[in-house]
Amino acid sequence: MIEVRVPATSANIGPGFDSLGIALNLYNKFIIEEIEEGLIINGCDKEYANENNLIHTSMLKCFEKLGYKPKGIRIAIDSEIPVSRGLGSSAACILAGVVSANELAKGGLSKDEILKIATEIEGHPDNVAPALFGGMIASIVDNGSVYYSKIKVADGLKFYALIPDFELSTKKARSVLPKVIPFDDGVFNVGRTALMVAAFTNGEFDLLKVASKDKLHQKYRGVLIEEYDKIIEKCEEIGFCGTFLSGAGPAIIAIDKENNKNFHSDLFNFLSELGSKWEIKEVNMDCHGTVIN
Repeated sequence: MIEVRVPATSANIGPGFDSLGIALNLYNKFIIEEIEEGLIINGCDKEYANENNLIHTSMLKCFEKLGYKPKGIRIAIDSEIPVSRGLGSSAACILAGVVSANELAKGGLSKDEILKIATEIEGHPDNVAPALFGGMIASIVDNGSVYYSKIKVADGLKFYALIPDFELSTKKARSVLPKVIPFDDGVFNVGRTALMVAAFTNGEFDLLKVASKDKLHQKYRGVLIEEYDKIIEKCEEIGFCGTFLSGAGPAIIAIDKENNKNFHSDLFNFLSELGSKWEIKEVNMDCHGTVIN
């Protein structure tokens, strides 16, 4: 029996489209074991409790690479990460599958090899890399190889996850993105991505407000999220250091300085007056990544 804990993640972090991600201290916990036969999945909606479950298919992908054939699988899920909100629920399932399959098969895969398999399944490493290693990670894929580097984030920040009661599929969020972007938009994002990494590293948090701006995805995806622009404007009005769409959305991350003792009740009141229900969760950066017990 394998127990695996995987953190939530927020990818893109504004301008770092498909290349930046951070692990957060919301967790999915999985207990996975090999049984005599069949497939048993508990802890998820009935529509996902079948052979197409992402944890199960990720396990099979890893088993195939290791040349291992399990007799049967039992999966139990204890989930804190909301589904289809842009907080890495898919990445958590993929990593749980790959990591547990490696353990059950005694495959001896390194973390880099696990990352490569997980990235092949996910399509890009911006969520799976921080979910595996913890912290903030910059990552890319080049000629089939995954390259990554952990970013040292200076102390003094706290994060708020604004999570709505509605879902937004990654497929739908991708469908609204342009096929071609203006050169100026590319330059805009390159500069702000560089500035953001430097600001996090050097503790220059006042720079995050401008560094979290983006022209590649947020303005296109924002139209899919009810009153998105109003929420971003309100967060800026309150004085958050930076605000950005979490992954493909619809969740939004707002960053504040740790020494600001005021709980932003005016944001809570503002969100409570919107048509959709929004929850505010204060979260911290997870530094451990995926943990096997």
